[in-house]
Amino acid sequence: MAQAIKNREEILSKLGIKELNSMQKEALEVIKASEDTVILSPTGTGKTLAFLLPIIDMLDPECDEVQVLIVVPSRELAIQIEQVVREMGTGYKANAIYGGRAGAKDKIDLQHPPAILIGTPGRLADHIERESFAIKNIKTLVLDEFDKSLEIGFEVEMKAIIWELPQIRRKVLTSATEAKKIPEFVGLRDPFYINYLHEGVNELSIKVVKSAKKDKLETLAELLKQLGSQPGIVFCNFKDSIDRVSDYLNSMNIPHGCFYGGLEQNDRERSLIKFRNGTYNLILATDLAARGIDVTEIKFIIHYHLPIKAEEFTHRNGRTARMHQSGTAYVLESPDEQLPDFIPAEYVSIQEIEKENKDKKKFDTLFISGGRKDKISKGDIAGFFMKEGKLAKDELGMIELKQDCAFVAVKAEKAKNLVDKLNNTHLKKRKIRIKMI
Repeated sequence: MAQAIKNREEILSKLGIKELNSMQKEALEVIKASEDTVILSPTGTGKTLAFLLPIIDMLDPECDEVQVLIVVPSRELAIQIEQVVREMGTGYKANAIYGGRAGAKDKIDLQHPPAILIGTPGRLADHIERESFAIKNIKTLVLDEFDKSLEIGFEVEMKAIIWELPQIRRKVLTSATEAKKIPEFVGLRDPFYINYLHEGVNELSIKVVKSAKKDKLETLAELLKQLGSQPGIVFCNFKDSIDRVSDYLNSMNIPHGCFYGGLEQNDRERSLIKFRNGTYNLILATDLAARGIDVTEIKFIIHYHLPIKAEEFTHRNGRTARMHQSGTAYVLESPDEQLPDFIPAEYVSIQEIEKENKDKKKFDTLFISGGRKDKISKGDIAGFFMKEGKLAKDELGMIELKQDCAFVAVKAEKAKNLVDKLNNTHLKKRKIRIKMI
């Protein structure tokens, strides 16, 4: 039974949020009062919190079964929502299940069913068919980024999920773009639309940089050197292109990570962790990273390849200029390319772009073989590195705590010595392994 925290101010404090934005305030009232709600709001405006707050208010603390099902198009979004629920500290259990994750882990999590179950359509449909958890108490269904799930071919699985849940009383759908026709199988009943698509993202600048050659690699490297250590994402259309761009950037000593569908889940997750904690400030990605990944403070994005559709352009650009912050989208155009109509043609030379000269503290990322299940907290890890590793506070960066491990950013020049000194020592009476990743 959950000992749920109902104090909203306490939840917001845990998340480091002073006040809800207008969209979140409206969602809080509408979701509670309506059977069906559609939230349309740009990427980065806080849709996850917008639906979680009212839904958590309506959970039954006496119920020990799944009460809310959240369907998402990607494993990254599933993990992100699970993390947000945990950080809210409500006392309600949440678990994420998704393709590519070991079935044995799902089985362990579902032995003690969470109040909130998040997952990708295929994995959720499979577990419902196998009767891995009771469905009779699921009264709320969230289709987060529902258009993306349909776009990448999950219609059959989504139909199967909805068909098996006739007892649903409340549905919430979200999207970061203008809603196309919502399929009839979703079964919406006179939904209330919360539409903030035309508000909020007004600090985005779009600049087109002309490449002198058909091959844009040299132009990309020049642009990245001008932009310096600001955090940014370079979008490519194909994973093979990412490999090629990555090889070139390595030859130019430009540190970066990669993120695309062909990578193993662990590699994708570690790329995002190292990006978030400042081990590197650049990530090469396909459109998989345009939605539903948990990264903040992106100062720029670069369209290495021109997006094919206006929706892709919108979603990529949505990774920067979030929550009223400023950001810039750079479009690289080769001599034989023509900009599509949806890209405004404001050309700039690289020399016209303000050069970033600020040196950023360099971090490396350490892996620790202990996590939540070992009763280890972020505070335990911080204390361990400062006491046993003799780190000063400003030499310790972001700590990401997982169920069975943790990742810690430390000042780069201290990393090797810390591994040598602390590997195979004890943290909270548990022997831990520490290595650089």
